[in-house]
Order: sequence, then C-alpha cells, then structure tokens
Amino acid sequence: MKVIHSWLKEYVGAALPDAAQVEALLTFHAFEVEGVEQVAGEEVIDIKVLPDRASDCLSHRGIARELGSILNAPLAVDPLATTITLKETKQVSVTIEDTIACPRFTAIVMTGVTVKESPDWLKRRLLALGQRPINTIVDATNYVMFALGQPMHVYDADKFPQVDGTWQFGVRLATEGETVSLLAEGGKSEDRIVTLTGTELLITEKSSNTPVGLAGIKGGRFAELTADTKNIIIEAACFNPTVIRKTARRYNILTDASKRFENGPSWELPLYAQQMIVDLILDISGGTFAGLLDVYHEKQEVVTTTVTVANVRRLLGIPFTAEAVQLLLERIGAVVTTVEDGVFTVEAPFERTDLIGEENYIDEIGRLHGLTEAPSMLPPPVPLVEINAQQYYSDRVRAALIEQGFSEVITSSFQKKGDLQLQNALASDKSFLRDSLRKNIIAVLDANFTHTDLLGITEVRVFELGTVFNKIERGIGEQMMLTLGVRTKGNGYSQKDDTIVQGCLRSVESILGAGLSWKIEKGVAELNFTARLASLPAPTAYAPWVKQPALQYQSVSSYPAISRDVALFVSNNEDVATVATVLATTAGSLLVRQTLFDTYTKDGRTSYAFRLVFQAIDRTLTDIEINKIMEEVYVSVKGRGWEVR
Repeated sequence: MKVIHSWLKEYVGAALPDAAQVEALLTFHAFEVEGVEQVAGEEVIDIKVLPDRASDCLSHRGIARELGSILNAPLAVDPLATTITLKETKQVSVTIEDTIACPRFTAIVMTGVTVKESPDWLKRRLLALGQRPINTIVDATNYVMFALGQPMHVYDADKFPQVDGTWQFGVRLATEGETVSLLAEGGKSEDRIVTLTGTELLITEKSSNTPVGLAGIKGGRFAELTADTKNIIIEAACFNPTVIRKTARRYNILTDASKRFENGPSWELPLYAQQMIVDLILDISGGTFAGLLDVYHEKQEVVTTTVTVANVRRLLGIPFTAEAVQLLLERIGAVVTTVEDGVFTVEAPFERTDLIGEENYIDEIGRLHGLTEAPSMLPPPVPLVEINAQQYYSDRVRAALIEQGFSEVITSSFQKKGDLQLQNALASDKSFLRDSLRKNIIAVLDANFTHTDLLGITEVRVFELGTVFNKIERGIGEQMMLTLGVRTKGNGYSQKDDTIVQGCLRSVESILGAGLSWKIEKGVAELNFTARLASLPAPTAYAPWVKQPALQYQSVSSYPAISRDVALFVSNNEDVATVATVLATTAGSLLVRQTLFDTYTKDGRTSYAFRLVFQAIDRTLTDIEINKIMEEVYVSVKGRGWEVR
C-alpha cells in the first residue's frame, strides 16, 4: 500500500513526524516499510500491509489511524467521524438475490456535473500513487478508494435505462456459460469477454438482466462516462470476500478494488465513501446531489470482547497495570468498559473487522507499547505425545546421505508438463505440479558440475525428499519421494554414476530396510518414500540432538571461477605443505581454493599436482589476468629449484 505523507498529515495533524520517522514508527509498531521515495513532488511511503490488517489499512485513513494510535494522538480530521447528510431517493432501486454475497448496496445520483480535467492537487496525488488521472468523476472515485478503502463505480445515468422513472440495478450470481464484457485492461485496446462458470457475482441492469460488470472486480463499458456526461450514478457496495477472491484469481483480474474487497472491509464504509465523493464532486465538478439508495440487509454486528489484565501479563510477560491496559486499548479507538477489577469489555471500532478475540487485543497492546521490555524466556517443556514417523525416518535418511557426501536440495514444485495443471500458472513453463523429482535432480546436477573445482570435489552428489502430485482418481494423489543423483563428469551421464549411486543406497537401506523398490536410471535413483513408510516399524523416540560445530558464513561470488593445473617435481625432503604455501602466497588473493589431486615419486624426486581455482567477488576474471598470475607462480617455483612439469 503506497501512501502519501502530506495526505496522512491532513488526517493526523501536527503530531505526524517526517517520513523517515513515520517509517521507523511503522516498522517497530505495525508494518514493514518497503521504502520512501519522491514521486510527482510527493513523499510516498510504500507499506507492506499484511492480510490481518488489510481490511482497514489499505487506505490513507487506516494508516493515519494506525499512526495516531502509535503516537497516542487523536486524528485531527477523521473521515469516518463525518456526519452523513445524504437524503434518500426512490429514483434508484436494487434487487439483491444473494444477501450473503452482497450484504449492502448503495448508490447516489448527481445531476448537472461537468466532466473535465481534475485539479492539479488531485492529479498529483493520483500520479504519486501510480494512477493515471482521467477526469474529475473517475479520479474522484479512485481518490475516495485510496482515502477510505471503499471501491466505487460510476455510471452515466442518461445511458442507463429507466423503468417507470427508476434506474434498476440487480446483484446476482452468474449462470454457467454466461458472458460479460469488461473494460479493456491497461495497455490493451479491446474489451475482454469472459465466459463465466456460475459462481461469479454480477452487477446487472435489472430490467434487461444485462451484466454490466464483475461485482467488486471490474466494470464493463455499459453506461460509460464521456466528456458529455451530465448525470451520474455512483455505486458503493459490500461483497463477500471469498467470492471476490476466487473470481479475481480464476480470471487473473487483480484490481485495486478486488484487493480491498477480498480482505473484507467494514460494511459501514459505503455511506462514508458516498458522503466524501458527493462533497468532492460538488467541489471539483459542480452539479447537484439528487439522492441516495441504501439497501442494507444484515447489518454488521458490533463485536465485544472480554480482555483481562492477567491474560495480557501472561502472554506478553510485561507487568501492565489495569490503567495502562485500558489506555492502550482506547488508543486504537475501542470503547472500553470496566466490568470488575482487571477485567474489561471492549467494543471494537467498526472498521477494525480483525478484532474478534482477546488475543487480537493483546497483540494490539504489545505492539503499541513495544516489546523491548518483554523478558526473554524459554517456554516450559511439554511431554512428547507423538513421534512423527515421516520426520523420524526423513531425518535419519538425511543424516546418512550427508555423511556420504550428498547435499540436500529443494527444487521447484512447478514444471512445464505434469499430471495436474494449475488454473493460474506463475509462468508458461511452470503451469503443472511436478509428478516426479527426476528431472529436477538432473537439472541440479547439470547446473552444478561446473562448480566442482571451486568446491574441491570430484563429483556432484545431491538428494531431495519432496512431494510430488498426481491425479487422485488414479489412486495416487500426493506422496513424498526420495530422489538422489550423482554426476562424475561435465558432459553428462557416465556408467560410473550408477556404480556410485548403488553403493550409496546401502546406507539408506540400513535405515529403511533391504529390498527397496529403487528406480535407477542414468545416475538418478528414486524411491516412493511414502509407500515405504507404511511398512516400517513405528519409532519410539527421536534421535538425540547433537550440537554441530559453529560455521562461518562467507558471501558467495556471483562471478565464474577459473581453474589452472600446475605439477611440480620437488626434492623428497620438501613436504607438500611447504609447496602449497608457496603456491598460495604467490597466487595472491584471487586464489580461492587449491586442491592436491596427484602425487608420485620417481628418481629421488616427488611430483605434486595442484588445481588452483581463482575467483573475484566483484567481476569476471579474464584469461589475461590469470595467465599473468600463473607466470608469477612459475617464476617463484623455479627460483626454488623446483621443476614445472
């Protein structure tokens, strides 16, 4: 969620610090901040709003309310404290067939408006948020959405048919095979025709039963505004989050509106949004407000929760007083009533649909207060009531393979072909769930053999314990597979790979039992781990935990390494450590590994063959650079009387 600092300041007032301090406050008390930048002359703060707070904080008012709570400062201007002065009208009607899918529908009528270019202040704010200004009416609907989190849609009233002097809306589920025409998406010239499955929610023109848009997601060209539009209808409604999310994901139409509706904003927002947009349009587009339609079938319940000081202290580990708890609860806008000593009844602000249990309020208390005073403590030990067989045997197999020189890898669950296709694929080559780990392991072997010199190994050994996916009707479904592979040369499979694999399987069979149904092909062995678990004895205890030696992390260079071999004849009284030290000292800081790979003695002399591996952390090395270093190495060893072979 991108918010504008100056816009927040209008709501919070003088208590709001500069953008850098706002970033720090949100980071330590509420949300992760992606960054702050200057856009279109505004300071824009990019906030990562998580799903638990998306119902109220995908808006400037929501973020402003959050900052007011953190700063313990009441909002200077609160749009949700506005008095609603909108009179009702019978010029508009709506028929809602499914009130669970659409609990509330509002619409206003305005006449005599002038559609024109928006004022500079409005265009600047929209541009700062990544929105293209269009005209005063459309820009006003976007502005209100970014202000309050309530999406809206506008119609040209003169293009919307009337029956007996009334504009008639309908809200219903689609029928299977029905189509709806949606406005062209960004950068495209043609509207999109969508064929529906029957689970989508539609806004319709009731008299003809014509779909005019996917509810909560995207409108169609029906009754579209033009420069000549004079009379308008603006819709603001509430929709079921699950219906909106499924529809948006099914057709990959992820709009600003759908993102808000799928997170369940308060059902009380529409009238505040309508009041704000009436005031804004009268200011920037003129005209007259003609009336409001408000159909509210099942009103949002007031949520009350009991919060006890004892539970706050127990969960946070901070010795709060009852007074401190009450003050912190009131800072979020909750109405707090004392029931008895240390027990409160708390009524959530209507926009905070996430506050449904005592734990939610305790979380609010902790983050507003700050958790730096909370003491560190280990949780009390609890008895182990169950040994997970999959975890037990997986851990033992991992340990055995790692001891054999294997590295565990975790590869993608998506691939180009497979048994089960995704409805909304991440990419064209990732549109299926994997039905085998074999191709993944082969790809890892191919990609990593080039690093053998850098790692000081002669072969690549990898394994994965991962889930594969097949069609349930074939009696398979999800299952865990154990797949391991070996690569001993860079240009592909060698028969030596199978020999090494078969030798390593014995360590696995010592754990899972003999006679395993391995599928071995071209250096890769695969076993149905899930099927094998069913025949193994139930474990009675996990293996004891053994603390491993401390490791030192070192950044990995993203640039390729270069290898050079050097073989030297030295006298028999020269040990290999001395030779290695001379080579390393002369080669310098670009030498990242040297490996002794051959030794033999002849005629009173010993031959040592080393592979020297060079790599830079900041660039790709060239042959010219490495050849110069090797010339210095040759000069150095010859100066010691050693012969370069």
